[in-house]
Amino acid sequence: MDRVRVVTVDDQPFFRDAAREVIDATPGFEAIGEASSGEEALAVVDEVEPELVLIDVRMIGMDGIKAAERIRAAHPQVVVVLISIEDPTDVPAEARTCGAAALVRKQDFRPRLLQHLWVAHGAPT
Repeated sequence: MDRVRVVTVDDQPFFRDAAREVIDATPGFEAIGEASSGEEALAVVDEVEPELVLIDVRMIGMDGIKAAERIRAAHPQVVVVLISIEDPTDVPAEARTCGAAALVRKQDFRPRLLQHLWVAHGAPT
């Protein structure tokens, strides 16, 4: 199986580090890039061409919802997953219509969840 190439976007370095550890610990996945803002995410996705983007909902400047919309418009094959510390019912309604495949809580992000997200939303059939 080819490795799923993943970009993580979060304004908190701590979460980017934690996400990289989860990705690296998950068989079949590879962390290939990071960004600390929505604007930076657009450039990184254009440059490294990931299959999966994990992006924080709330960031200063362009938030994850707007960045997800723009990533999906430019790269419809990329699976975008929104991440948040909030319960999914507490995020803005736009999170459900921005083209993201899923919304997950940061505290639930583990190798098994990463694999499940890819199987459910990105793996070729």
